[in-house]
Order: sequence, then C-alpha cells, then structure tokens
Amino acid sequence: MKHIKKGKITLTIVIGIACIALTTVMFMQFKMVNQTDIDELEVMREEELRTELAEWKNKYEEAENQYNSQLAKLEEYNQKEESETETAELVQKELDEVNLLLGKTDVEGEGIIITLKENSEAESGIITSDNLNMIVNNLKEAGAEAISINEQRIVNMSDIVTVNDVIIRVNQQRILTPYIIKAIGNQSYLESAMSGNGSEVDKLQKLGHDIKIEKDNKVQIPKYDKDLKSDYIE
Repeated sequence: MKHIKKGKITLTIVIGIACIALTTVMFMQFKMVNQTDIDELEVMREEELRTELAEWKNKYEEAENQYNSQLAKLEEYNQKEESETETAELVQKELDEVNLLLGKTDVEGEGIIITLKENSEAESGIITSDNLNMIVNNLKEAGAEAISINEQRIVNMSDIVTVNDVIIRVNQQRILTPYIIKAIGNQSYLESAMSGNGSEVDKLQKLGHDIKIEKDNKVQIPKYDKDLKSDYIE
C-alpha cells in the first residue's frame, strides 16, 4: 500500500516537472517568435508598404481603365442605338410618304363628291368608261390629290374599262350605277372643273343624266388594295 502511494507521488512530481519544462519551452518559443515578428516588421514594413501601395495603385489604374473602356463602349452603343432609331424613323417617314403618293394609304380631307345617276332614257343611253376617264383626268388637272370611283382608289396603274359594251370595271372590279366619284383637293378648283361649261359633267347633264356635286370637308378615300407590281420592268 505504501509502495503504491509512493509511486503515485513520484509520478505526480514527474508530470509536474514535465509540465513546467513544457511551459518554459513554449514561453521561450513564443517570445522568440514574437520578437522575430517585431524585428522583421520593423525592417520590412517600409518596403512592404511601398510594394503594397504600388500594387494597389496598379490595381486602381487597371480598374479605372476598364471602367473608362466600358463607359466608352456604353456611350458608343447608345449613340448607335439613337442613330439606328433616327434612321428607322426617317425610313418609316419616307415609306409613309411614298405609300401616300402611291395610294396605299387611307386618306381624308376636303374635297368634293360627284354622284352620277345613269338615265337610260338619256340621249347617249348609258354612262361609259370613257366618260369616267374624262372626269378623272379633269379632276387631276384641277389638282386632285386623291380620287376614287365607287370606293376603288384611282392610281397610276388603275384601269377604267368597259367589258362587253355593258360592264364597267375599275381596278378589275365591276362597278354599278350610281357612280360615286370622290376627290380630295381644293374644293373651289375641283367644283369649277366639274361644273364649268363644256366639262365632261356638263356634257352628261345636258344629255339627261342626273348629276350632283357636293362639297365635303371630310372626304374619305380608301387605299389601293392591290399589289403595285410590274410584270416586265426589271
């Protein structure tokens, strides 16, 4: 029993000595490391700070260059987009003007409306395609900007013809009496061209056909609804 107790005391002493020795070694090592770090920092601090400052300066300059480059690209894209938008708007405006001139757009404006009611007992019997062509030509000479016959828009490619000596076709579509001719333009000029002595309308009236001319501030004329194409022009 005494032997066991004595062994425990001896083991405790040995462990205590070992702990003291280990603590001493650790303290000395920490002191050496701490002293080494302080010395190295004192020696290297200025050089490292200069190096680190130079690195951050380079990074800042690189970032600034990238920012300016991206900003320039963004400005270029914006200018390009604005330019393309302006070009698209200009092209669309020119296209609208061309369609207007070609009769591919519904239009409205001041003008006159001529209603021709055929009188079968009149001296000439019927109103012919030649009569309608003459009226259209007179309206054009008077400055008409848009013309239609029974809602068929008259354009440069329009045809007003008589088929089988009876049927009148406009734009390949058959039309029937009464013939309603609409024209947009200066009302005074158009009316004068139609009602003047010796005009085509005047001749038809004298032959016995019923003709009425009305002024209208909102004459509506539909667009030419067929394709404008050529079969032989290249």
